[in-house]
Amino acid sequence: MLEEIGVGAALRTARTKRGLTIEEAARDTRIRPDLLAALEDEDFGRLLGDVYVRGSLRSYARYLGLSADRVVELYARDAEDPGIPRPPASPMGAAERAMTASRFRDNQRLILLGAVTLIVVALIFGVVSRQRTAPAPAALSTRVTQPELDRRITADVVANRDGAQVTVTVDAGVPRTVSLAQGEAQSFEATSSLVVRIADGGSVQLSVSGVDKGSPGTPGSPWQERFSFDAESSA
Repeated sequence: MLEEIGVGAALRTARTKRGLTIEEAARDTRIRPDLLAALEDEDFGRLLGDVYVRGSLRSYARYLGLSADRVVELYARDAEDPGIPRPPASPMGAAERAMTASRFRDNQRLILLGAVTLIVVALIFGVVSRQRTAPAPAALSTRVTQPELDRRITADVVANRDGAQVTVTVDAGVPRTVSLAQGEAQSFEATSSLVVRIADGGSVQLSVSGVDKGSPGTPGSPWQERFSFDAESSA
C-alpha cells in the first residue's frame, strides 16, 4: 500500500461530514463499495491499475464536493516518487486544500481581469491625452487576442467488467469497435468530432478531454454521444 498522503483521509472526512455511508456513495457513483473503501484506505493496489485509480478518484472527489484535480495531483505526486518522505497530512488539511483549490483559481482569474482592465483604462487615457495636441485622433482597438485552442478531442475508457464493447468514430471516419477486459483502458483522439457508443452504458468509465463522465449510461442499455468543439449532443 502506498505511503499515507492524506487523500484517503480527505475522502473519508468529506463523506462522513455529508452523512453518507459507503453503500450510499457506491449507489450514486456506480463504483463498488469495496473499491471506494480501498480509495479511502489508500490501498490503491486493490484497484484495477493507475488509469482506473485516477478515474475513480476524480468521480468520488467530484461527488463529495472536493477538487478532483487536487485529489488526483496528491495521488500522482506520491505514485511517481513514493520514496520521498513527506510529513503526514491531517485529514482536515487535505480536505480544506482540495475544497479551496477551485476558489484559488477563481481569485487568479479575477486578478488577471483586473490587470487587463487597468491596462485598457491606461491606454484610453493615453489616447485622450494625445487627442488634445494631435490633429487627428488615434483609433483604439479594445479587441483582446485569444490564444489558439488545442484542437483535440480525447476520450479515455476503462472497462468495469470483461467483454465491455466500445465503438468510436473519429472525425466522421470509419467506426472502430474494441472489446475490453476488466481494468483494460483505451484512448482515442480526434481533431473535429468524436462519437462514442457503449454497448452496455454501465460497463466502462469514460473521460472526455479531461472531464470525467463516470459510467455514463444505464447498465444493460446502449449509450451513445457525439463530442465536438461546436456542440456536444446526444446522437
